[in-house]
Amino acid sequence: MKQPFVNLISGFRYLLFLAFALTAVSGHAQVKPKKETYAIPQNVKVLEEKKDKEGNILRTIQYFQDGKRITETLIIRNIYGLRVPINPDTMIKDSVMVVVNKSKFNVEVFYRRKKIRVYKAVFGPKPLVDKCMEGDRCTPEGSYRIRSKNPASKYYKCLLIDYPNDSSTVRFKRMKNEGKVPAAARIGGDVGIHGIWKGGDDMIEMGIGWTDGCIAIKNKDIDDLYPLVAVGTRVYIKK
Repeated sequence: MKQPFVNLISGFRYLLFLAFALTAVSGHAQVKPKKETYAIPQNVKVLEEKKDKEGNILRTIQYFQDGKRITETLIIRNIYGLRVPINPDTMIKDSVMVVVNKSKFNVEVFYRRKKIRVYKAVFGPKPLVDKCMEGDRCTPEGSYRIRSKNPASKYYKCLLIDYPNDSSTVRFKRMKNEGKVPAAARIGGDVGIHGIWKGGDDMIEMGIGWTDGCIAIKNKDIDDLYPLVAVGTRVYIKK
């Protein structure tokens, strides 16, 4: 008389397990990849512009982003546009290194220790601050490598770097232990060198810090950079 009752309980447990498994799978399938959500600056205008004795442009600009009015004075350095003739197909990619200079607002490419390219770049609203955690809109500093190449990013083409790597993870954990970032903070990711929306080159030219921590360059420059590098190419980001 007990056996049918035991079978009934076992069958009920199996149905509960099956329902839980289907719910978990269904919930997992609904998770969508994180989308880029940069707020595009609006109503950009130049308030003042002049040159210093070195030929650099001192430009004061104003724009609205996320409903806030932002005024910035930028130094547009006269150091861009280097193009040493080279055939990307014959380059040894292990001999290429990309250097991101946050204080100079540029991206430099070296081949066999010789500088062959200089591109103008912009970052987030606090370009000289090292990244501490997700959401701070800062660009991480240190040594990285290109993790992947995306020829069809939302922002044209993208070279994703391997942030966070081991060294940045160690630093993040140390800052948590020292109370420099909240205990619930996450380290973040999805940092790369990419282009910009169609017609957005003025954002790069004016030096507007519109990204969430990525390095943005003009589309014609990412077109030029893209074939020079490969997955694994070294990227060094400095203040």
